Parts: sequence; structure tokens; C-alpha cells
Amino acid sequence: MKLVNLAYLPHPLGGYSFSNWKQVPFNGFPPNRGLFHFGQFPYMIFSIHMHIISDIRNILLTMQNMLGPKCKELEGEIKSLMKVWFSIIASLCYCYFISSNIPKGKLRLLSLTPVLCLFTFLPLQLSYVLPTGITAFLITWLTSFKLILFTFDLGPLSSNPPKSLPFFLSFACLPLRGITQNQNQPYPSNQTHQNHSKVNVRKEKLHFIIFPIKALLFGVLLMGLNDHKQKIDHTVIIGLYCILVFLLVDIVVGLCNIVANAALGIELELPSNEPYLSTSLQEFWGRRWNLIVTYLLRHTIYIPVRTALSRTVLGPQWASVPGVMASFVVSGIMHELLFYYVTRAAPTWEVTCFFVLHGVCVVVELCVMKWLGHKGMLHWAISGPVTVVFVVATAACLFFPPLLRDGADERALEEFRNLVDCIKETF
Repeated sequence: MKLVNLAYLPHPLGGYSFSNWKQVPFNGFPPNRGLFHFGQFPYMIFSIHMHIISDIRNILLTMQNMLGPKCKELEGEIKSLMKVWFSIIASLCYCYFISSNIPKGKLRLLSLTPVLCLFTFLPLQLSYVLPTGITAFLITWLTSFKLILFTFDLGPLSSNPPKSLPFFLSFACLPLRGITQNQNQPYPSNQTHQNHSKVNVRKEKLHFIIFPIKALLFGVLLMGLNDHKQKIDHTVIIGLYCILVFLLVDIVVGLCNIVANAALGIELELPSNEPYLSTSLQEFWGRRWNLIVTYLLRHTIYIPVRTALSRTVLGPQWASVPGVMASFVVSGIMHELLFYYVTRAAPTWEVTCFFVLHGVCVVVELCVMKWLGHKGMLHWAISGPVTVVFVVATAACLFFPPLLRDGADERALEEFRNLVDCIKETF
């Protein structure tokens, strides 16, 4: 077998486009993404590192010449953020070239363990609230869960034939589910395909219209809180924080979807499905709020637990109950970890209690539905407002206090104010 000829290694940010990465003229490089001599891999990664480090240094030097006094306050965080994401990309290249060629199961999990540990510590290199929280959400939670599924050839990172490197990196780093056609099912008819395409076009148009409105509303609310927070009642502030969290999640996930759609043609996926229209907690958490997290929890926690317990005395009918509770407990623990990254304060477990409470309520809903059927359902005009009020009220008591107690909200507002001042100085 021929070794990889490093002389043909492309510059990762130029020379070859990402979409043509698979066409890189590696001598003797097999088509199934890298059954090459493992001894060459450190040299290949080293070459990629040198190219990216050089680009980062040039970008930072250019930015230093452009920055005003306010922007220089952000300079350190920008450098740290770029280093963190450089480490993320390098680690995912390792997963793509090395771990993917290891048989699925324990051996692949062992090869991915250093990456999972690294992703746990990387957010600690950042100090600003939003960069830390967003990086931890995307990488420590979503990417780590995707890699766990990848261990068993499941989830959006696994496909046959294998994805190209840019697609692998996009699905790993960005909140994409990568829903594909089941190979065991026949391909849809032309009429079905045309109808599906029309729905996707309408969805994309609607997304591109609503996204800037949400971004504008997010900015307006932040500026309003910056200027008038001291005059606003605490209850109103909690309500505004609920709206800001909803908008932030939709903006982050929506922006990632737009970038992936523009760069690689990946189908747009809605971040949430109008959670304020939920008529039950089961509908809110299962089908409307933060769909990428719902998807990952379903496949990493709920389905394995339900499958394992279906063979016990619970049987398939009641095995879903511990599956639901396990999903909410894991979600609570992951939120505690995210809050720790942002506040750097010891967990109080209030957030975990929030999700455990909601898990219990969802289980109660499931039991009522099993026993009473549709007779136990309230009219949507009653159940809708009750659901929304319950979510907001419990969030005010359990979800937001850890952030407010440690001043994370004040720090976020100050960072936003500094960013606005930086943009004003630059332009």
C-alpha cells in the first residue's frame, strides 16, 4: 500500500474548496476515506495545523490593525475562541480519518474517549457568557452525543457511503440532524418527491423571512434591558428572559442551518416548531422545543433505555416511562454543566430539579392518556395557556435563579453593550 504523499496535501482554507476535498490527489488513497498507513497521519495533521495556525495569525494581525479601544477588550476572547475551534476541527479530523476506520463498538468508543474528554474541558478556555455557552451547547453537548451515536454507526455522522470531510465536520459541529431516506424503504414517487420539494421551498422561504425578524427582536430586547432593566419589574424581566432564551436558541441553530444550506446545500431544518403553541408538556418537549436536542436525547437515552427495559417485567407498554425520566435527568445534568461553564459556580441542582419536575409531569400526562385516552384531554384553549404558564413559572423558580444569582445575565448584557460599542467604533 502506498503512503500518503504530503506534497499533494491541499491548503485546508484555499487551493481546494471544501466541496472538492474528496478529490485531493492522495497517492494510493482508497475511496473509503482513509485506510492508509496510520504512521503518516500525525504528519498530515501537523501540516494541516501549520496551515491553519498561519491563517489564524494573519487574521489576528489584520484584526489588530482594525480594532478600536472597545474592540481590543474583546481581542483576548476572540483569540481564545479561535484556538478552541481550531482544536475542535483538528479533533474531528482525527475522528474522520482514524476513528471511522476502527470497528464500531468498544474499540471505536475507546478511540473517541480522548476527544470526548477534550470537548468537556474546551469551554473552560473561554470567559465571555455567550461564546462559552454557545460553544458548550454545540460541542460539549450536541457534538459529544453525536460522537456517542457514531460509536455504533448511528446518528447523523454515520452514512453509507461515508460523508465527505466538509459534510462530516458540518454535521458534527453544527446543530444538524441529517435526516436521510431509509435505505430499506423504496424511493418516493416523483409526485411525492415534488410535493416534498415544494414544502421544503416554502419552509426555506419562511425561515429566511422569520430569521432576521427574530434577530432584530433579540437585539431590540437586549438594548431595552441594557437601558431600562432597573425600572422593569422582576416578573417582567423573567418573562423577557424566557423570550430571549427562545430567540437565542432559534437564532444560533437557525444561523448554523443557513450557513450549512448556503455552503453545502444541506436541507434547512427548523430549530423549533412554535413551542408557544404547545397544548401539553409532552408536545412542548417532544415535538416543538429545540428539536435537535430532542432528536439526540431520543436516540442516545430514550430508545436504549426503553429497549433494554422492554424485556423486563415492565414490558414494552410501560418501558417508555423510565426512558422519559432518564432523558429528562440527562438533560438536567447537561444543563447543570452548561451553567457551570457560564457561571463557574458549584452546581445547586436547581436546573436538574426543573427537568426532573417536567419529566414527572410528562409521565403523568402519558399515564392519563393511557388510562383515559382522549377523554382526559383538556380543550386546547385551556391546555395551551396552562402549559406555557407552567413552563414560565417553573423556569422562574428553578431554571433562571442560578444564572441571576451569579450575575451571568448582567455580564451578558455588558458584553453585548461592548460589542455594540466595538461595531460603532469600527464602522
